[in-house]
Amino acid sequence: MSLDLAIILPTLNERGNLGPLVERIDRAIGAAALWEVIIVDDDSKDGTADEAREIALTDPRVRVIQRIGRRGLASAAIEGFCATAAPYVAVMDADHQHDPALLPGMLAALKSGEAEICVASRFAEGASTADWAAPEREKLSTYANALARKITGVDLSDPMSGYFMLPAATARTLVPRLSGIGFKILLDLLATSDTTMKVKEFPLNFAARREGESKLDRAILFDFLAGLYDKTLGKVIPTRFALFGTVGALGVVVHFAVLTALLFAFGERFAIAQTAAVLVAMSFNFWLNNWLTYRDKRLTGVSALLRGWLGFIATCAIGAFANVAIATFLEGQGVFWAAAALAGIVVGSVWNYALSSRFVWGRF
Repeated sequence: MSLDLAIILPTLNERGNLGPLVERIDRAIGAAALWEVIIVDDDSKDGTADEAREIALTDPRVRVIQRIGRRGLASAAIEGFCATAAPYVAVMDADHQHDPALLPGMLAALKSGEAEICVASRFAEGASTADWAAPEREKLSTYANALARKITGVDLSDPMSGYFMLPAATARTLVPRLSGIGFKILLDLLATSDTTMKVKEFPLNFAARREGESKLDRAILFDFLAGLYDKTLGKVIPTRFALFGTVGALGVVVHFAVLTALLFAFGERFAIAQTAAVLVAMSFNFWLNNWLTYRDKRLTGVSALLRGWLGFIATCAIGAFANVAIATFLEGQGVFWAAAALAGIVVGSVWNYALSSRFVWGRF
């Protein structure tokens, strides 16, 4: 038999879930197809990659990609698409919330031509989320799905699903145009395809996590919106820069709030108030960029955060100097003061973005 299916498992701290999941996949598919599991691990601290290698010693169907300095479910799925020779690829969670029993039916639907992509849906007729026990996240998924349907034009009950299967050739054809941002790779695939893909949904009984804690925090909504932005306006203004600029605009609000409070509530001198406002605004921008803009590269731990904060302050100080220098020069050449100031802000923002991306979050 030739290799039929690669099952991609993006992981972060899922050590205890791997062995039982591989056993469940084996029971579900059996001898019906030749398959492999590709575990794409974001350098988990609990030794997930080492556990995957232990399993692979006795089961050659298991392979592992341990990523250093790279994070995110979408980008992990993309690396899995490109790492297999299997003609079909599935993406599913490693936490046992996705039932492997759906895999044979999905594979059969793709092979027969009944579908171009198969999606396990939490909201299709016959599906259940009774064991999910997360009503707030379920409600958020409902709203996100409604918006995703409008963006993709695909009539799906669950375009935000993280469990799906499609031909590997199709996935790799779309890869160069995928944003790779955030957690919703299915939405990225559907929105990127030039033609509307023929979809077959499979009702999913969405189970409770077997072990460990969810890696998704409240920033998932921001990730989702960033993905939509990338598919609509991302070609005009790069998504990461748009997020950086949005955070910067919020930092201006923080700056003036602190400045006003120190000047009028505490009677501080302007120089002291301005200095304090700049430091507070820079610190706010660093925190928000670390939490949202560079979520996939997020710095954690006291040492990393301190180094990152100092680096951000240093790069922004250079950007501030460039801002003032450009604006002063243009104003001196007779350019209207507001236009000169705006030009300085744009130059300073681009500079700050480029330097902080490189030296704080190591983006490039």
